[in-house]
Amino acid sequence: MKANLIEIPQGVQVGVRYQVNLSGSGWLDWAEDGAETGNSADVMPLESIRMELTGSGAEQYDLYYRVLQNGAWTDWAANGAAAGVEGAGLRIDGFRASVTVKGAGVPADPVAAFGSVDPTRPMIALTFDDGPKTSVTSRILDSLQANRGRATFFMLGTNVNNNAGVIKRMVEQGCEVANHTHDHKYISKISDGEIVSQLASTNQKIAAVCGVSPVLMRPPGGYINAHSQSVVGGLGMSAIMWSIDTRDWQHRNAQKTIDTVLSQVKDGDIILMHDIYSTTADAAVVLIPELTARGYQLVTVSELAAYRGGAAAGQKYSQFR
Repeated sequence: MKANLIEIPQGVQVGVRYQVNLSGSGWLDWAEDGAETGNSADVMPLESIRMELTGSGAEQYDLYYRVLQNGAWTDWAANGAAAGVEGAGLRIDGFRASVTVKGAGVPADPVAAFGSVDPTRPMIALTFDDGPKTSVTSRILDSLQANRGRATFFMLGTNVNNNAGVIKRMVEQGCEVANHTHDHKYISKISDGEIVSQLASTNQKIAAVCGVSPVLMRPPGGYINAHSQSVVGGLGMSAIMWSIDTRDWQHRNAQKTIDTVLSQVKDGDIILMHDIYSTTADAAVVLIPELTARGYQLVTVSELAAYRGGAAAGQKYSQFR
């Protein structure tokens, strides 16, 4: 786990520190301001976390946080209280945190605002590569918002800074920001150092814009081998492929994209599209309400994984049944 604060108001001295309970080890030492805590080399899961603000400005704010554990989000904890069940071997699959003005109360929950997940119902993950492109991505986000759905966006580092507003909106809507390398490099054909640079620089750009550092990547072109996969794992990331390829980049035909998805879709699918073509947005604004009407929950890849066995760093996934 790592955490940091961004967009701190001018003149306010405030930081964040956090502590994790590692299964079999108990509570580890506190870490702060972007330092890593836990044991990324071990298989023992994080079971519980504590967080609190530091510095003279801390008294102006409350820090709320909650964890995704055993298929459900816990109640909000705040200002150093523990979130998560200790001693039961239940891993944390995700966490949310929010800084609020002191005394303002529990923050609005984006999970509730944009649709909670019912693990007994079918769910699929819409994914979009090569963006963002604000004119296209905004239309997709509009449709997701109207239908209480979420998606995962595998972004190129080269597109981050010029589309910062739409990336912030992704996070605000509960969508997932993810990594597609900086320059669309085929990671099976470049050196270890280049893979690290391509992924790390993109993560840094995304985090600087929206405060979230991706934990998922998609190899451009689907090119990945055992060695490059291990390098990805060394960065604590999973490689996400797909089970339905719309080939929207090739035919640029919205109806073909729609027909491909609706004729093949089933529970647990990961669907591949690209949010740089207007025809893809044309297809998405039809698919999103139609899939919702057919009973599918539109979730992020990480949400889909969390309810279907999890996703481990260094592993490759194309579906979660």
